[in-house]
Amino acid sequence: MNRNLWLLAVLQGLFLTNNVTFIAINGLVGLSLAPFGWMATLPVMAYVVGGALFTGPVAAAQARLGRQRAFQLGLVVGIGAALLCAYGAATRQFWLVCAGTLVAGYYAANAGLYRFASAELAQPAAREKAVSLVMAGGLIGAIVGPNLAARTRDMADAPYVGAYLALAGVALLAMLLLAFMRFPAVTRRSGPAVGRSVLQLMRQPVFLVAAVAGALGYGVMNLLMAATPLAMQQCGLPFSDAAFVLQWHVIGMFAPGFFTGHLIKRFGALPVMGVGAALNLACIAIALSGVELHHFAIALFLLGLGWNFLFTGSTTLALTAYAPEEKDRAQAALNFFVFATLAVTSLASGVLVTTQGWSWLNVGSLVPLLLVSGALSWLGVSQRRVAAPAVPR
Repeated sequence: MNRNLWLLAVLQGLFLTNNVTFIAINGLVGLSLAPFGWMATLPVMAYVVGGALFTGPVAAAQARLGRQRAFQLGLVVGIGAALLCAYGAATRQFWLVCAGTLVAGYYAANAGLYRFASAELAQPAAREKAVSLVMAGGLIGAIVGPNLAARTRDMADAPYVGAYLALAGVALLAMLLLAFMRFPAVTRRSGPAVGRSVLQLMRQPVFLVAAVAGALGYGVMNLLMAATPLAMQQCGLPFSDAAFVLQWHVIGMFAPGFFTGHLIKRFGALPVMGVGAALNLACIAIALSGVELHHFAIALFLLGLGWNFLFTGSTTLALTAYAPEEKDRAQAALNFFVFATLAVTSLASGVLVTTQGWSWLNVGSLVPLLLVSGALSWLGVSQRRVAAPAVPR
């Protein structure tokens, strides 16, 4: 593992710091500024909707500018978005905060490519470990993000302005680190686009399963994670318990990054993804067994582990489904599916847990998980049939 990979892992951690802080404070800012209570989560939604909308422009920037300059552009946009949110919070302009978080989606879509870039910085035989290592960098966000939000929320006269300003500082630090990195040079091509279209890529079973498993696995994780604080409040548990549960959930999401790549290298992406789906099913079983603190804590920790196995595995699996000249459109499509699913689950989470309850929300989560399990089984059987030698008559 070279220096560039370790720096990219730190960049991933700084992005997750921004991501966790944005999610932690946007709903609270929305609640204090929104003209109607039901609009409180619009800044949260705007962030993931922006991520989906900007996947195309981000892919175009990556193709034209190359990794380094495109990542720098994403960080510049992230700094501007954080400053716009700070100004909106300071002047109590709700729609300006929503606009800032929407623009921040460009940074999110851009940083969503860090995991793919990691594979380009490693030797072919080590790309599974490279993807896993960069994912492990998210531990920085798990530790720093909540503390940053808590320590900076009252630094300015208006609430949370200091937190947004701190996010601009985090992105600025990431830009400084990025200056010490080197990515493979971009090859500019003239004339019509080369390689297959997204529709043609989607016709490949490997690419389709990677997209479905990555998006639905992330969607289930977001659905249950976002609903957990509300469910724990409904069960009479204090906010400190919810913070404890979420902290261990995020640790479960990123700590396996130090060994997931080794497991994928040894056993293959599909078996590891299958274990991820099984861990998520175990999460639901435990969540349905009770509503005490230990039920929430164990369930959410398993949910984080399952997400890591599914998402790291789907990223590694997708790398085998497209050629180098197709990477920008392929990676943009994969990220679009993820952000679009997050947008839907961000809205659905609060609505479902408050109207249907925690138990039914978990029961409903079985549907996408069973779809993922079925897709993995189908692809595994198909690959074994192709690999099986013909039996002589």
